[in-house]
Amino acid sequence: MIYETSETKIVPATREWIASAAEIIKSGGLVAFPTETVYGLGANALDGGAVGKIFKAKGRPQDNPLILHVSGIRDAMKYAEVNESAEAMMHAFWPGPLTIVMFSTASADTDCQVPSVTRANLGTVALRAPLHPVAISLIESTGFPIAAPSANRSGRPSPTTAQAVADDLGDAVDLILDGGPTKIGVESTVVDATRGSVAILRPGGVTEEMLGKVVDLFEGDEGDIAHRSPGTRHRHYAPDIPLFLWDGEERDSFVRVLGVRWCYMGLREPPSDLDTSHRKAIFSSVDEYARELFTKLREFESCGGEIIIAELPDGRNIGGAVRNRLMRAAGS
Repeated sequence: MIYETSETKIVPATREWIASAAEIIKSGGLVAFPTETVYGLGANALDGGAVGKIFKAKGRPQDNPLILHVSGIRDAMKYAEVNESAEAMMHAFWPGPLTIVMFSTASADTDCQVPSVTRANLGTVALRAPLHPVAISLIESTGFPIAAPSANRSGRPSPTTAQAVADDLGDAVDLILDGGPTKIGVESTVVDATRGSVAILRPGGVTEEMLGKVVDLFEGDEGDIAHRSPGTRHRHYAPDIPLFLWDGEERDSFVRVLGVRWCYMGLREPPSDLDTSHRKAIFSSVDEYARELFTKLREFESCGGEIIIAELPDGRNIGGAVRNRLMRAAGS
């Protein structure tokens, strides 16, 4: 096939290459593709053997369930028990960066059965309809849901460019569709809709403030969150050099690293009398912080710096997602 002649396996996300990518997925292969959040590593969600390749390529623990990317509400109803709360969120936020955990459909139709490996042996399934033309076209071209965690080695910063996918996964992926940098930059919000009210399992582009206008929210139990939600049971997002967090006030973070080559990113400048940074990135908004977060973590780890200091934004709006990713990347 043509895609085998590409040394890097990065190709433009044209109609022809999307069609080739769909054939690869239909035949049990792996394709990395852009979404509005980060790049995903896709396989046929209904093919246990293909899904197993995702876990192997990423080095992902098999107790970590995968997100199924579907075309919309009607498609979701084939694979999950969609209750009133889930349907309300779908109408409000799909297509978009919201993953909804629901009970898996106990269907006699084998074509609608989600394998246990995809669900990590849980009775629930996580679904989202992405808002990206390449992702939408790929799902429609395959005709079945695509299981797609972030297209990086497990534990690494998520990829927001095609090159970042290639840097992490190399020959483990059959094809990488290049759709340019992603627009949001952090993974989707994950919510639990298995009860009457809804719990946020992982913050993301659909914020608590937005969800609260559509459904009743409650605080989920930490153990339950780790059990049900993709991407929360293990350390994630970590660069190859140590990451320290700054709350915007405490100066000791900088005093301790004087004489060390450190990189900095945040919404505010570091203290001017202590600014001996090797490299820094100051963001004009929390949306830009989210969009550039993983890109900067990858850039800083390879630019000669010895550690990274990152400012923690407040938890409002998408700042909550940035805080979540930074604290998990730092091991906090």
